[in-house]
Formats: sequence, C-alpha cells, structure tokens
Amino acid sequence: MSLYRSVVWFAKGLREYTKSGYESACKDFVPHDLEVQIPGRVFLVTGGNSGIGKATALEIAKRGGTVHLVCRDQAPAEDARGEIIRESGNQNIFLHIVDLSDPKKIWKFVENFKQEHKLHVLINNAGCMVNKRELTEDGLEKNFAANTLGVYILTTGLIPVLEKEHDPRVITVSSGGMLVQKLNTNDLQSERTPFDGTMVYAQNKTGMSRS
Repeated sequence: MSLYRSVVWFAKGLREYTKSGYESACKDFVPHDLEVQIPGRVFLVTGGNSGIGKATALEIAKRGGTVHLVCRDQAPAEDARGEIIRESGNQNIFLHIVDLSDPKKIWKFVENFKQEHKLHVLINNAGCMVNKRELTEDGLEKNFAANTLGVYILTTGLIPVLEKEHDPRVITVSSGGMLVQKLNTNDLQSERTPFDGTMVYAQNKTGMSRS
C-alpha cells in the first residue's frame, strides 16, 4: 500500500469509521424515511443468510417486500430464511442456492429466474475473502471470480428483468477497504504479485466501485 493511500485511509477512517464519525452521520439520518411499506416490490439479495445481507433481507421482509435470497450453502441459508419468515411474518421469502464464483451456475440461475420471476431491486451483497490463492474449476482466482466477475455476470444477466419494471435499482455493497488499493487492470487475478487475501479483496471492491 502506497504512502498516499495509507494517509487517505487513515484520514477517512478517523473521520468516518470511528464513534465520532457515526455520531456525525447520525445527524443527517431521518428515521421516518424508513417508515415505508413495499408490498409488490421484489428484491434479490446475494449473501442474504448472514451479516448485512440478512439484516437487509429482514427489514425488506418486515415492510412487505418479496425477497429472493441467493446463497452458497444450503443449511445456513435455510436457517436464515426460516428466521426471516418468523421475525417478519412474511411468507414471500424464496431461496436459491448458487455459487457466485461459478459463471456457468450464475448463467443457469439467471436464465431460470428470468422465466419465472420479476425483479425491482438487485442487491449485490455477497463477497468472500480467501487468504490463500485458490483457483475455481474454470481456472479463475476465487476472490476475483466471486467478488468481481460473478457480480458482473449476475447484474448484466438480470438487467433485462429489471428494465421491465418501474423504478428498478441495482445496489452493490462496497467496502472502505477499497481505499487502500489502486485498481491494477493488468493483474486482476493476482498472478504477478505476492498474494495477500486482504489486499486482493480490496482490489476486488475497487473494481466494483468503478464498474
């Protein structure tokens, strides 16, 4: 990480990622803005079985939205779906098991989804951080495959579905970590430099912020 990026990360971190940053941001938060109902709106949330994705899916469900969870692992995904249904009282929670590091599986999912469902909002939340360089069966570095290529394929594949609806949205969750890495378009799969999972993740997020 360069000196410049270290300074930017430190300055932004002090300003925005600390308690004082939270308190400052709260001044512009209007709780009433969240008091909405969204029945009839359909949302797809990747990585919806934990963390930000699960919290997002739950709040959407509480407000009457239909939620499609796209997750990698069946058991925790089923548990999350059940929990969201119980807490929200909303039965319109659907689960799709998809490995977002596998382009062929993403395309298959997209083709099936287009035939069976409508969609108003795509939320690209899922991400991974593999700390040892691993390749998928297609020869893709796993972090790049899931965090960058998979997001691109899913988004472009679903745009025709989104365009059929009123006020469609695509939301891609990024990370402050992107500030520590300049996008290296000559080494997107981390073949030419010593592998550091954290820095690779940061570059993936930088790439998504530019797309």
